[in-house]
Amino acid sequence: MGRRMTRGGMEISTVAVIGAGTMGAGIAQVCAQAGWRTHLHDAHPDGLAAGMERINAFWDKGIARGKTTEEQKATWSTHLHAVSDLGEAVATADLIVEAVPEIMDLKQSIFQQVEALVRPEAVMGTNTSSLSIGTIASVLKHPERLIGMHFFNPVPIMSLLEVVKHEGTSESTVALALDAGAAMGKTAILVNDVPGFATSRLGVVLGNEAIRMLADGVASAKDIDTAMTLGYRHPMGPLALTDLVGLDVRRDILLNLQASFNDDAYAPHPLLEALVAEGRLGKKTGMGIYDWSSGSPEPADLPDLT
Repeated sequence: MGRRMTRGGMEISTVAVIGAGTMGAGIAQVCAQAGWRTHLHDAHPDGLAAGMERINAFWDKGIARGKTTEEQKATWSTHLHAVSDLGEAVATADLIVEAVPEIMDLKQSIFQQVEALVRPEAVMGTNTSSLSIGTIASVLKHPERLIGMHFFNPVPIMSLLEVVKHEGTSESTVALALDAGAAMGKTAILVNDVPGFATSRLGVVLGNEAIRMLADGVASAKDIDTAMTLGYRHPMGPLALTDLVGLDVRRDILLNLQASFNDDAYAPHPLLEALVAEGRLGKKTGMGIYDWSSGSPEPADLPDLT
């Protein structure tokens, strides 16, 4: 089993991931692949089972494509454990990563529970993409042990990890988060705790402007995306990326930025609001800015805003 000493002098041998959705399952997968004993926990048994199946399916797809082997999957599987009891999941963990929905009260409640269950030296990471790390940490007895660890979807493929420190984060906590990211094969950037951090703030503004251009009839969704992939070498256009991330997620980040900065420049475009209201949340629902029913983005009719 993997055990790595960090620059802060702490070792990682066990990781607990709380939340078995798309992000949580991806985080648990890369932790298991890093060689750590990995506990995946979810408050809902069906969600936990679905998360484990998602990881298994990802590994099987890698084998089918010749990118990984049956032997690797067998090894990784021995590291991964579904744990339904929160206390059991976190009791021996050196690092706990929370990946539940972007609801401040929910995250604070979970970390209050976790803090009472973990070892004194354990580090707690939150996968929030926009919520204040300092505010999440404010309910803890030891806020210095909490840090932002913002992963990107799909976690096993995306190489970036945004590590976000609040004013009270200890240096040893920062060191462990950075080293954990490196052990997972990620390139980590260190960012201060400001609304939207670095990536979400830039990403949602670009996506919101692309939606404005689409609504204004500047060009089709496909051509706007092609402009950025070929003209600026973005690996994916801002509209397709918005569908991949989730229109509701992007909308919520914009609303948080709008409130945090008291600046209507961050207000979600009415087309984005209309799509969310219709339940067209992107790839996860099969329909967003694009139609994903075939598995790849195809042109889709848009709501009439008049």
